[in-house]
Amino acid sequence: MRMHKWLAVVSVLVASLAAAQSHESLLIGPGDLLHVQVFDTPELDQHSRVNDAGELSLVLGGNAKVGSLTPAGAARVIEEVLQKGHFLLQPRVLVTVEEYATQKVSVLGEVKIPGAYAISTPRSVLDVLTLAGGLTDLADRKVLIERSGGLEKGEKVPYFVSNKPGVAMDTSVKVNPGDTILVPRAGIVYVLGDVARPGGYTMNNNEAQISVLELVARAGGTNHSAVPSHAKLIRKSNGGYVEMPMPLSAMQKGNQADLPLQADDIIYVPFSYMRNFGMQASGLAASAASAAIYRF
Repeated sequence: MRMHKWLAVVSVLVASLAAAQSHESLLIGPGDLLHVQVFDTPELDQHSRVNDAGELSLVLGGNAKVGSLTPAGAARVIEEVLQKGHFLLQPRVLVTVEEYATQKVSVLGEVKIPGAYAISTPRSVLDVLTLAGGLTDLADRKVLIERSGGLEKGEKVPYFVSNKPGVAMDTSVKVNPGDTILVPRAGIVYVLGDVARPGGYTMNNNEAQISVLELVARAGGTNHSAVPSHAKLIRKSNGGYVEMPMPLSAMQKGNQADLPLQADDIIYVPFSYMRNFGMQASGLAASAASAAIYRF
């Protein structure tokens, strides 16, 4: 009776460990060092590495295909091998990964050194972005992490790279070997006409957005010859452009609320003399598209 109770307790423990392993996100890969334990059969205990084909050479039964499986999945495969080979009637196997081989994480988009970087264990997204040299001036702070394996395979995890160190560190997420990080380009808004520095400006501040007054300020403000009361906002809509009046003068005086901008918006501040030749939305859009210098 005592033996049966002991067997039942051990069986429950093995099942609990297997259940916990089933939620692991990292998958077994070539070069990983595995510890295989077969319950009540210590002679089958082994510490072996997975070969390049994703197979593990067993003490009995030949090779077992364990690559791209969780430890729990690998244990089930080994149990089937031992059972089908008539080595054991009801084998109970526990597989643990003692050492993950170096795998690569891909960092794409607006980082200074895009590429694949070797990591052997989960690392914070900030660590991995540092390996890639950090974000460029054109980077959107809303990055995306695509999971490569486990129950999360294919899942896309968003992360916002805050300018505030405490927030960035407290909200940082883990990147697993094999994952991909995509850093998109930030949206661009344009200010044209009678401002100090017309051109395109990236929406790469800590909120990844920008308002009318912020954009005009980044462009050096309006010139003395400008007519801000007749400013225009040109916005993309259904494949074309919609032109609308924008009371910039009232905003500057605090008589009207500031307006948040969307990516690709164009603000046009007219001149007070003949240089203001009444450009229409299509002409302003063409001017914005040809802006060669982006200011940050």
